[in-house]
Amino acid sequence: MNRAPGTPVRRRRLWTGAFVSALALALPLAGAGQASAADVDNARNAGFEAGLGGWTCSADSGTTVSSPVHGGTAALKATPAGQDNARCAQTVAVKPNSTYRLSGWVRGGYAYLGVTGTGTTDVSTWTPDSGSWKQLSTGFTTGSSTTSVTVYTHGWYGQAAYYADDLSVFGPDGGGGGDPEPTVPGTPGGLGVSGTTSSSVSLAWNAVSGATGYTLYRDGAKVTAVSGTSATVTGLAAASSYSFQVAAVNAAGESPKSAAVTARTKESGGGGGGDLPRHAVTGYWQNFDNGAAVQRLSDVQSAYDIIAVAFADATGTPGAVTFHLDSAGLGGYTVDQFKADVRAKQAAGKKVIISVGGEKGTVAVNDPASATNFADSVYALMREYGFDGVDIDLENGLDPTYMTQALRALSAKAGPDMILTMAPQTIDMQSTSGSYFRTALNVKDILTVVNMQYYNSGSMLGCDGKVYSQGSVDFLTALACIQLEGGLDPSQVGLGLPASTRGAGSGHVSPTVVNNALDCLTKGVHCGTFKPSRTYPSLRGAMTWSTNWDATAGNAWSDAVGPHVHALP
Repeated sequence: MNRAPGTPVRRRRLWTGAFVSALALALPLAGAGQASAADVDNARNAGFEAGLGGWTCSADSGTTVSSPVHGGTAALKATPAGQDNARCAQTVAVKPNSTYRLSGWVRGGYAYLGVTGTGTTDVSTWTPDSGSWKQLSTGFTTGSSTTSVTVYTHGWYGQAAYYADDLSVFGPDGGGGGDPEPTVPGTPGGLGVSGTTSSSVSLAWNAVSGATGYTLYRDGAKVTAVSGTSATVTGLAAASSYSFQVAAVNAAGESPKSAAVTARTKESGGGGGGDLPRHAVTGYWQNFDNGAAVQRLSDVQSAYDIIAVAFADATGTPGAVTFHLDSAGLGGYTVDQFKADVRAKQAAGKKVIISVGGEKGTVAVNDPASATNFADSVYALMREYGFDGVDIDLENGLDPTYMTQALRALSAKAGPDMILTMAPQTIDMQSTSGSYFRTALNVKDILTVVNMQYYNSGSMLGCDGKVYSQGSVDFLTALACIQLEGGLDPSQVGLGLPASTRGAGSGHVSPTVVNNALDCLTKGVHCGTFKPSRTYPSLRGAMTWSTNWDATAGNAWSDAVGPHVHALP
């Protein structure tokens, strides 16, 4: 049978019901009298402040929500599906031969309110869908032997979810009692900072028995009210300290405020980054022997703040990656030694991340399933090896929609301190409409840095529309300008160069050229013919391929570029 109310037969039945209900509301109720001073609300948990306690919803159609609510901090949301009309009911104790007024507030899809088992005439009322709260109200009289009735709400087949709140069954006390008078809840404990960005602080605390909500205070002033035990305060200034307290609330009042905790927001700029320095140096560490100096992670030069382990490999599962330490190629380096070296680098203030892709890497994230596989597998590697995050070095293309989905899912698992870097080729960042650039902008709030590869690319357009050849200060500054003016924060832009002539087929420049480009972009000095229209003092820094090739060349790159990056304004 077609349950859609749009069919002619069903529509006639709906409007007939509406007419009858409206008529019932317009006429005096049989046996109805004036409310007496002894009348009480006999419904329990009628505002859904205790979840679905006392209520039963058909086909698991009901839940409680914190928004929208009519009163308090919770309301019922019930969603019709298939042959189910999302009926939620409660048994209410009543007195025989008595008159009661049933009322409640509803919004959303078609919503009904009614009562059965009265022993006389069961009644109901309803309203079509509404974008604002409406009150439904009707009355009933109990029979000579009626001691309980069933109060219910429901929606309509095929219609949107409805919300209900603040129901009441007002009349003589049936002996079942309404909700007991609440007492002021206790003070919340366990308040702590769960994450920070440059403009927000996330906090969590322990639940308090009897609380229906919580009030969060910043520096003594109320900033938000929530129903759960966590909250994120936004709109804060970068690099600033704030004091937070939380109090529990219910209908009886508000508890004393908790002990205060202090949180400091990060420097302005991008998203993830944890406690990275303002200016950072990234180096790729080779998990293979290709003629460069073979290093253990413990051998990586101290100038590198972010060490990208190259590379994670694709598996037979779409989107999923794995990592296998090349113990044989690295002179017997064991997994346990590698994990210990990861921890030692982190203890020294460094970040160690897993890089996905590389020149020959083929990891395809192009649908929801592969996005989930990517996030799950990278997170598994982070937990197994202790990696601080992930680097996206996919040089064979990526899908911005599903890579964005994958990275957000990964961030949700790993938390706000996850390091997220990218190493696109120059062609990938020529326009904001390109897949790589779109992905970077999509995840800007969780992105640490984009270290574009200024090599193996030939000539490219700068932000001024002129053509520049690789190997010059102008090539670095005019192409960086595209990212800096295209939507990335300066703290999310780094210059990626090979550490030696053997590190790439073309594009190597001396460390002096790298430092001059950094000075040009951050301070407006040592520029070539191209000079940006403004400076970017918070530019993140520089990257090289690789720490191994750097070691092969006597650490010339890190010895020169590392201190220069760390001394930037």
